[in-house]
Amino acid sequence: MPYSLDAVKIPIGFWKRMQQINVSPLDIVRTARLPVTLISDTSTVTTAQYFTLWQVLSDSVRDSAVLVLDLMVNRDIAQLPPSVLAAYHARDYRDALSRLTRYKQMCAPERFLIVEKDEYCTIEFDWLYAEKPVPAMLAVGILITLLELGRHGTKEWIRPHLVELEQSLEPVHSLEKHFGCPVRTGAEHNRLTLYRKDLDLYFNSYNAELLEILTPTLERMLDEQQQNSSLTQTVKWMIKRNLSAGRPDIQLVSSELGLSDRTLQRRLTDEGTGFKQLVTEARHEQAQSYLTDPMLDIKEVAFLLGYEDQNSFYRAFRVWEGDTPSNWRAGQLNASNFQNDNEAPNLH
Repeated sequence: MPYSLDAVKIPIGFWKRMQQINVSPLDIVRTARLPVTLISDTSTVTTAQYFTLWQVLSDSVRDSAVLVLDLMVNRDIAQLPPSVLAAYHARDYRDALSRLTRYKQMCAPERFLIVEKDEYCTIEFDWLYAEKPVPAMLAVGILITLLELGRHGTKEWIRPHLVELEQSLEPVHSLEKHFGCPVRTGAEHNRLTLYRKDLDLYFNSYNAELLEILTPTLERMLDEQQQNSSLTQTVKWMIKRNLSAGRPDIQLVSSELGLSDRTLQRRLTDEGTGFKQLVTEARHEQAQSYLTDPMLDIKEVAFLLGYEDQNSFYRAFRVWEGDTPSNWRAGQLNASNFQNDNEAPNLH
C-alpha cells in the first residue's frame, strides 16, 4: 500500500507571476516564515506551510479576490509543469479535467471529486493533510484554474452554474463577474458546478502528438512516485510535524498509522532504517530549512526542533555539518542573495 506524502511543489512560474503583478515573493515568504530558497529552487512545503503562504498573500492586500484573479488568470501556459500542461492540450474539457485531477497529485496531496449527474457536473476538492480549512484565496484560485482550463482550451466563455465557497473572499462581485454566475459563500464545500454539455466542447489547443509524448512519461512518474511513497517517508513527515512538541514518540506515530510499535519498527527495518535514525534525519533536514529563514533566531530554531536547550542543538548541528548553525546560515543566505542578484534582470 503506497503512502501519500505531505509535500507541495511550487513551480517557479508561480513566483514569476507574482512579480508580474507587483507582489514581492520575498516579502510574502518571509512573512510566512518559510525558507527564502523556495523562490529559486524546486523544494517542497507542507500543506500547513502552503496554507500559511496563501493566507499571508491574502492578508497583504485589501481586495483578495482581485489579487487572486490577477494571479491566476492569463498565466503563461509555457511556465506550467508537465503534470498540468498535459491538461491544456487534451481532446476536450472532460478529458482535460480528467488529466488535471490525475496528474496534479504529483504536485500536491490534493484530491478532486468530479460527479456528473443530470445536466450538471460538480467538482470538489480536499487536501489530504489539511488540519485547518483551505484559505479562501487558495480555494478560489483552484476553482479559477479549473474554469480557466476550459476557457483557454475551448476559446469560449464558459459560464458555470454556480460557485460555492466555504469562506467569503472580498469583493465577491469581482468573482461573480469573472465566473459569470452566482458565488455563494458560507457553503458546506468549496465547489464548482458546471453544465455537463460544456464538458463535450472540443479543445482548440488539442495536441495529440504532444500527448503521445507526455502521457507515458507522466504515467511512469506517477507510478514511480506511488512506489517511492514509502513508510519511511511518511514516518519522517510525521516526525517533522511533531518536532516542536519535543522528541517524537514512536508510540504516537505508530498509533496514528494504526500499527503496533513492533510492527512499525519491523517495517522500517525492512526499508533499511529505524525510528531513531529518522528522528535524526528529520531534525537535520528541518534545521537546514529553518536556518534559511533569517527571521528565525537560533534559539527559536532549537525550540522548533524539539531541543531542550540551544547547546544540544549546537552539538548536533556540528556533527551534521561540521560547523555552527550561525556560520552555516550566513553561508546559505550569502549564496541565495548572490543568486537572486544575478537572476534579478531576468524576472521583469
